Amino acid sequence: MGKIILHITLLATAFWLTACSGPKKESAGQHEEEGHHDEHENTNTASLTLEQIKSIGIQMGVIEKKQLTASLKAAGVLRVPNQNKASVNSVYSGVVRSLLVQPGNTVRKGQVLATIGNPSFVQPQSDYLAVMSKIRLAEQEVARQRELNAGNAGALKNLQAAEAELRTLQTSRATLEQQIRLMGITPAQLSNGKLVSELAVRSPINGVVSSVPVEMGSYVDVTTPIAGIVDNSQLHVDLFVYEKDLSKLKNGQTIHFTLTNNPGKEYDADIFSLGSTFEGESKAVSVHARVKGDKNGLIDGMGITAIISLESASVPAVPVDAIVSHQGQDYIFLVKDGHAEDEHHHEEAEGHSHDQEKNHGVTFEKIPVVKGTTDIGYTEITLLKEIPADAEIVVKGAFFVLAKMTNAGEAHEH
Repeated sequence: MGKIILHITLLATAFWLTACSGPKKESAGQHEEEGHHDEHENTNTASLTLEQIKSIGIQMGVIEKKQLTASLKAAGVLRVPNQNKASVNSVYSGVVRSLLVQPGNTVRKGQVLATIGNPSFVQPQSDYLAVMSKIRLAEQEVARQRELNAGNAGALKNLQAAEAELRTLQTSRATLEQQIRLMGITPAQLSNGKLVSELAVRSPINGVVSSVPVEMGSYVDVTTPIAGIVDNSQLHVDLFVYEKDLSKLKNGQTIHFTLTNNPGKEYDADIFSLGSTFEGESKAVSVHARVKGDKNGLIDGMGITAIISLESASVPAVPVDAIVSHQGQDYIFLVKDGHAEDEHHHEEAEGHSHDQEKNHGVTFEKIPVVKGTTDIGYTEITLLKEIPADAEIVVKGAFFVLAKMTNAGEAHEH
């Protein structure tokens, strides 16, 4: 009988414990589910304490109206016009006797770059001197025949023959003189009878030596380049702009460009010509701009990235650092908990400890936007969700707010 009473007592106790613990577990389960539901609703918000905001350097401000200049980005290349480039050749064949320049040297128009030697160079000079001697004799003969003819002592045909001979010699002199001038020799240089066996090859333009493809002792003919000269003072930019953007451009517009391989320094240029044909199959049109200011370090053929300034307009804008990108969408952060500082001061007045004050913070909400023109450190935005006109937003440190938000989201998922 005692065993039966003990068994009944134990069953009653177990039932009582089950009844008491059941509701508690259900309540805990409900609380956990509600917590997850609240977190799911707030995946677009993040909270930071005042201490975190201060240490990170987050700053708040408002969306401003800014006068921004729209721009167009284009790729291009630096070019020197063909009339400012020269491939220097010798007008006569010969052997390179001396090279007086090397790549990188600055040269002036008319400066000697090299000398070419050939024994045949002396022949036209010798012929010229011989013709000059014959002309002097022919002139004397014409004068003598005129005197004889004036006194009826000579035949007219002799005078005519002498004059014809003089004209022939004068024609030969003109031909030979032109020939030796092409060799870079003046008649005055031959007045003392000294013949020149080496010809000077001179630069036809001012510029910088870009190449010297020959060597000492090389044989060159009229088709062999001896040196290349480039005048970088006339350097310009060739941009490639698509058809849809061509109507936005006009002569006189300013472009800012950087070198593709060295974007640290910016250069300026002015558009002076718009192309009228497509470049190959790219459907791009060439736009030519003249480089302004310092051209040091710029070389024909360098790739560049250019920003072309378009029209200016007053638009809603925020600092560049106020915008973050997440999963293909751009955002700014709205300050939702604007009374955080008031609470901080209120609690300070009530004598709360410094540690308690540090735990109060601000809640931020992620607001989707569409970016527009970027200029002078600001970016135009179009809000995809309406917020008050004077709403406070994060203008510096938005990246850290996003990091806090994404970390919280990842923690929730785990």
